[in-house]
Amino acid sequence: MNNKVFEYTDYQQISEIVADVCIIGSGCGGATVAHRLAEAGVDVVILEKGGYYPASTFDNRELNQAGKVDAERDLSTDTNGSTMLTYGELVGGTSVHYWADSYRTPDDRLELWRSQYGITGHDAEKLKPIFDDIERRHHIQEAEPFRYNRMNQLFKEAVDALGWESAPIKQARKGCAGSGHCMQGCAIDAKQSQLVTNIPSSMALGARVFADLKADDFVFDGKRVTQLQASVIDRARNRPSGKKITVKAKHFVVAAGGFNSPAFLLNQPRLRDSLPALGKHFGMNPCTYAHGLYDEPIILWRNIPAAYGVEGFRKARYDAKGNYIEGGYLLVPNQIQPGLMAYTIPGFDDGAAEWMEKLPNVGGAIGWLDDHPDELGEMTVDGHGVRQIHYPYGPTTQKMLRDLMKKATIVNFKAGARKVMLGDLKRTTLSSVAELDRIDAIEIKPGSLTLVAPHPFGGCRMGTDPKTSVTDSSHRVHGVDNLFVADPSVFPTGPSVDPSVTIMAFSYIAAEHIANAMGKKTAPLQNG
Repeated sequence: MNNKVFEYTDYQQISEIVADVCIIGSGCGGATVAHRLAEAGVDVVILEKGGYYPASTFDNRELNQAGKVDAERDLSTDTNGSTMLTYGELVGGTSVHYWADSYRTPDDRLELWRSQYGITGHDAEKLKPIFDDIERRHHIQEAEPFRYNRMNQLFKEAVDALGWESAPIKQARKGCAGSGHCMQGCAIDAKQSQLVTNIPSSMALGARVFADLKADDFVFDGKRVTQLQASVIDRARNRPSGKKITVKAKHFVVAAGGFNSPAFLLNQPRLRDSLPALGKHFGMNPCTYAHGLYDEPIILWRNIPAAYGVEGFRKARYDAKGNYIEGGYLLVPNQIQPGLMAYTIPGFDDGAAEWMEKLPNVGGAIGWLDDHPDELGEMTVDGHGVRQIHYPYGPTTQKMLRDLMKKATIVNFKAGARKVMLGDLKRTTLSSVAELDRIDAIEIKPGSLTLVAPHPFGGCRMGTDPKTSVTDSSHRVHGVDNLFVADPSVFPTGPSVDPSVTIMAFSYIAAEHIANAMGKKTAPLQNG
C-alpha cells in the first residue's frame, strides 16, 4: 500500500522512476487505467503535471480554487481567442473540476463508431457490465429532489410544460452538502472525482503517483518506447524547475486529456511524421448560454449544478435534403459562480452592472453542442511546441449555436424570467420570445460571443487505418508496440453527452489490452 503522493518538494534525490506501466495523466482516463492495472498486480506509476490538492486544501473561495483546480485559471483559449478552454490540471484531472453529470454513452453513438469508423470491442454489450461497475464505484444515481436548487426546479417545470423530452441527470455524488462549489473542487469529497475514487484505490494497491511532473519526450528503440524524459514543475511559478527525471517502463499510456494528449504526441517528431491524422478531427463541445433575470431569488451558485436536462435535442435533425432543422446539443440549467459571471458578462457599463447588482435573481440555461462531424477542428503545435487549437465554427455549427440560444431563451421565459441576456459582445437582451429572431443577427466569430469548451475529444482518433487514425481498437498507437492512449482524444466524434463515464468505460478496455500484453488479466467485474 502506498499512501503518499510525490510532490515537487520530494524530487531532490530522485533521478529515475521504474515501473511496469507509466501513465501520463491522472483524470478519468489515466486514473481508471491505473486502478484496473493495479488490481491485476501491475506495478503502475502515474505522472501528473499539476499539483496535488486534497480536499483539506480547498477553501470554497472561487478565485483561490481556480489557481489550484483549473488549468491557467480558466483563462486559456483556442488560437484565435474565440473559445475558453475549461479543464482541470491537478491530481484527479478535470474530474475535480467537472459537474459530476454522468451519462452512459448512447447506443446510437456506439453503433456509429462501429459502423462508420471501424471501432471494435466497444459495443453496448461489452460496455454494459463496465457501466454497471462504474456507476457502483462512483455512486452514480439520480439526485434527490431536495438537491434541486431553484433554477433546477424552474427549469424542470418549464421544459415539462413545453413538452420537451427531458429526464433527471444522474450524478456521481455521495453525501453532498449542496455547497455549489462543484467546479472549484469538492471540499468534503462528496463529488466522486478521481481524486476520491480511482486515485486512492490505485494507491492502496501499490500504484505510485507523481504530481508536479511534466512528461516531455519519449525515447524510442525500434517499435517500442523505452523511456520518458520528464520535468519537475516548480508549483509556485508553474514552470519547469530545471530538474529532469527519467521514467523507464514496459508500457506507456498517454491519458493527459483531450486538450493535452494530441499536443504531447505532436511534440514527438517520430509520431508526428508517421501519423498524419494526429491532431486532426478535434472537437470540444462548444457551449453558450442564456442568462435570465427573475423576480425571485435564484442563487445560481448553490446546490448541485444540473439535476434535470433536456435530451430531446441531443441528436440534430435534418430535412430530406440534409439541411439543418434543429438540435444537436444537450440543454441543462446553468451554474456559475460570481467571479466567472462577472468575467462572462460583456461590457463595463450600467447595463452590465445591473446584472451583477441583481446577481441573486439571475438564473439561466446552458447547452453544449454535439460537434458536427464535418466541421471539426485541428490541434497543432508551434515552433516552440505550444498547443494551437483551430476550430472553424462552420455554417451548420453556427446554426446549432443559434438554435441552442433560442431554446435556452425560451426555457428562461417559460420559467418566469423578466428578460434574457445572451453572451454576445453586444449583450443582446430580449424582453419576450417574440424577439427570438434577433438571435439570428448575433455574429459568431472571434470575440463576438462567449463560448466555452468543456469536453474536448479527437486528435488521436481510433480506427483501423494509420493514415486516418492514431490508435487501433486496443487503444494502441499505430506502429508502436507499447504505447496506448486512454482519454477522450481517441473518440472519433463527440459522444453527444458528458464524456466522463465514456472515458472511464473506454479506459477499462484499454487496461484490459495492456494487461493482456503483459500476460495478465484485469479483475472480473462484480455482478449487479
